[in-house]
Amino acid sequence: MSTPSLLILPGDGIGPEVMAEVVKIIDWYGENRGLTFDVTMDLVGGAAYDAHGVPLSDETMAKAQEVDAVLLGAVGGPKYDTLDFSVKPERGLLRLRKEMDLFANLRPAQCFDALADFSSLKKDVVAGLDIMIVRELTSGIYFGEPRGIITENNERVGINTQRYTESEIERVARSSFELAMRRNRKLCSMEKANVMESGILWREVVTEVGKDYPDVALSHMYADAGAMQLCRWPKQFDVIVTDNLFGDLLSDAAAMLTGSLGMLPSASLGAPMANGRPKAMYEPVHGSAPDIAGQGKANPIACILSFAMALRYSFDEGEEATRLEKAIEKVLADGVRTADLLGEEGATPVSTSEMGDKIVAALDASL
Repeated sequence: MSTPSLLILPGDGIGPEVMAEVVKIIDWYGENRGLTFDVTMDLVGGAAYDAHGVPLSDETMAKAQEVDAVLLGAVGGPKYDTLDFSVKPERGLLRLRKEMDLFANLRPAQCFDALADFSSLKKDVVAGLDIMIVRELTSGIYFGEPRGIITENNERVGINTQRYTESEIERVARSSFELAMRRNRKLCSMEKANVMESGILWREVVTEVGKDYPDVALSHMYADAGAMQLCRWPKQFDVIVTDNLFGDLLSDAAAMLTGSLGMLPSASLGAPMANGRPKAMYEPVHGSAPDIAGQGKANPIACILSFAMALRYSFDEGEEATRLEKAIEKVLADGVRTADLLGEEGATPVSTSEMGDKIVAALDASL
């Protein structure tokens, strides 16, 4: 197979800073593990608007369709708040998701032991936590028609339609079962089948797909009960699959179990391409943080972990992904912290680039 290709879109705010540390990691793998990538850099979000008048050019979109994976930093900032909705930085991100048809959003919630005290939950509840939420990303109530604000009986009415086809549910369910097979073979599907017809169909289709995966223990839970259980005892879960709206809510709730947005990666996956790799985009969960941009305060770990997800899910390099995750775990266990991870008064944080250097040094020590 030819050299795998990556399109890197650093974006806005702290995006270029954290992505620079990912590039260090990519270079390390080429120099030390013989794992090289054909890397292209381009613009998205506000940076693309400044250069081209649009948040994502047609040329960049075409590149995204051709590469094996896209790595994205962050988009947006107050500079662009007054722009028309159609050209706001976030529209570039949404266009990538829509046109690449990235229907499965993987949001891990992993709590490194060294950071267990940062969660708002008790340490014994979150220590060792490692769960994955799969959110359907391209359908559901965020895209269903009809939608809008109308006038009815002399008052305004807001309308959004929760709509799922059988095939839309089936493909995200199958992706979730495949993921569960690579983990602990346990999948919980969450919906509201007690009050929503779309939830009834969701449960029926997931159950049908489950017949093709007899080795995966499938369970079902109402989404509101799932939210409660995530706060009560999250380690009961391994992989959770849910729809667009509930996935938005549940993954944000699960994110705070780990203590810092600066630690959270994500992957958005689509259908397999001709070479067997899925259409894919990887990005940290955090935003562009314009208030600290350019100050060397940003935590690059979420972006680096997003690259680890790319190693695992796009390039079938699970052992190397684990190597990178363990290097990060070692650095944190040694007490190295960026500003967002400081707990005790008087501690001195490392800069964004220093954190990247520490992780590279831990990778060196792993050889």
